[in-house]
Amino acid sequence: MTIPLPFHETLDLSLCGSMGRVFRLCRDAVTLAVEPLGLTQSRWTAMIHIDHLQQGVTQQALATSLGIEMPSLTRTVKQLEQQAIIVRRVDEQDKRSRKIYFTEQGLQLLEALRGIMAEVKTQLYAGLSTAQLDTMAYGLVQMEENARRCLTLLSQEK
Repeated sequence: MTIPLPFHETLDLSLCGSMGRVFRLCRDAVTLAVEPLGLTQSRWTAMIHIDHLQQGVTQQALATSLGIEMPSLTRTVKQLEQQAIIVRRVDEQDKRSRKIYFTEQGLQLLEALRGIMAEVKTQLYAGLSTAQLDTMAYGLVQMEENARRCLTLLSQEK
């Protein structure tokens, strides 16, 4: 008698691979939806992270939140600044650091971005109950914690 595999083991890719594929598809859907706003994937993503971290976030904290290196972020920040979406100001506590703030125009664009993202999210979550979405969210939070712990252990072994 064979024991049937759990559903997550029957996916074409590993569960983590499937999550990556779904993430890319969702990100691409948002990118396509916000294209009329003149925002690329890197720009709208940076805007959402600035909003989440709150205005006055340092470029370094933003880079950490995005999971990218400072040189990669610098180009995007300069583009947002050239579009008059953000301004950078020297941190009064640390003159080497710059803090990021939305301009009035940037705040208006952020509102439009939030609206479009809410519409896309409704489409992406179609057919899923609140309980299903919550279960996925709890699972993702736990997997993230596990991944961080795994990375810490593996890096200590080197």
